[in-house]
Amino acid sequence: MNTPALRITLVSETFPPEINGVANTLGRLSEGLRQRGHDIEIVRPRQAGEEPVHNDQQLMLCRGWALPGYPGLQWGEVSMHRLLRRWRRQRPDVLYIATEGPLGLSALRAARRLGVPVVSGFHTNFPQYSGQYGLGLLARLLTHYLRWFHRRTAVTLVPSVSQRLELERRGFERLDLLARGVDACLFNPARRSQALRESWGIGPDDIAVLHVGRLAAEKNLGVLRPCLDALQKTYPHKRLRLIVVGDGPQRATLQQQVPDAVFCGAQRGELLAEHYASGDLFLFPSLTETFGNVVLEGMASGLAVVAYDEAAAAQHIRHGHSGALAMPGDQAAFIDAACWLLEEEETLRRVRLNARQHASRQGWPAIVEQFETYLYSACKQRTGDTQKASGAALAIKPGSTAHRG
Repeated sequence: MNTPALRITLVSETFPPEINGVANTLGRLSEGLRQRGHDIEIVRPRQAGEEPVHNDQQLMLCRGWALPGYPGLQWGEVSMHRLLRRWRRQRPDVLYIATEGPLGLSALRAARRLGVPVVSGFHTNFPQYSGQYGLGLLARLLTHYLRWFHRRTAVTLVPSVSQRLELERRGFERLDLLARGVDACLFNPARRSQALRESWGIGPDDIAVLHVGRLAAEKNLGVLRPCLDALQKTYPHKRLRLIVVGDGPQRATLQQQVPDAVFCGAQRGELLAEHYASGDLFLFPSLTETFGNVVLEGMASGLAVVAYDEAAAAQHIRHGHSGALAMPGDQAAFIDAACWLLEEEETLRRVRLNARQHASRQGWPAIVEQFETYLYSACKQRTGDTQKASGAALAIKPGSTAHRG
């Protein structure tokens, strides 16, 4: 049966070309929905150097406020009344709210006022981030707010089973799983570049130990130095070098901790894919991920990934087969897992091959189709609720046939 095209509004504080997991996911989802015939409107803050737009039915820009310590990331702000005026002129069929800041809250309030169904996504674990910075009280307040926020939407989509279990323990309701995909054509071992490796000072038989991601305190980057030391001590005959791809507030600290590492800065597109493919071992010690897109990108690029057993790693890495896992927070086990991968050349080769084979089957089209199903379901649920409310009103309306019985 043919399903109608929808006018879908995506609300987010971050969007491509910004570089982070949320922006990447929303870019993939919005493009996939357009390809399936839907009309997509994006509501987001203006990005650096971007001019205001007027009378654009596909894009609404609002003011943004920089997040302290996070250059390039910002909160968005727009009044509910501005959204009401816009959506009364051209009403969305359904909203997807990806971020819960002031912009998301205004969008939620406006949608509820207009009776537009809302699907929300849990993309960033802000309470856990707050805990990493020693702000326990703030973490509890954020959890209370986020629970309140998501209870007012038809469904909250989470990217991993572990994230769903954690939120259920915290009292969140109506949670469903929307996994993440990877572009296995872009992220591909065939993009390996000997010239790039040489620019890193890495020879054909040396080991490029890669880390990709935002360089921030919540990413648990302190594990990298002791892990690298242990690898070098265990395998003194191997030449290893840490290659760091990404940027963020902890870059200077990490450069002090690992002065001989190569810092490549933020990369995107084919250059990012070339950096992945030119590595050998990928260390990902983060403990605060809702998913961790870089895990799948690394696997698709033919890297042996070492990670903690949660989020994307728990879903996609089979320990000893397509990567190596450690219990969350067990730094010694993380280091042991990395050392095991370098124990024999055949082990590393086999794991990298298995990682690529698994990731190459995790495409975006099936994810977009599943996302579309959730949006249709929210629309259908809202229609059913409206019909029930209308029926109830008719049943008690004085003078109506139902009332006269």
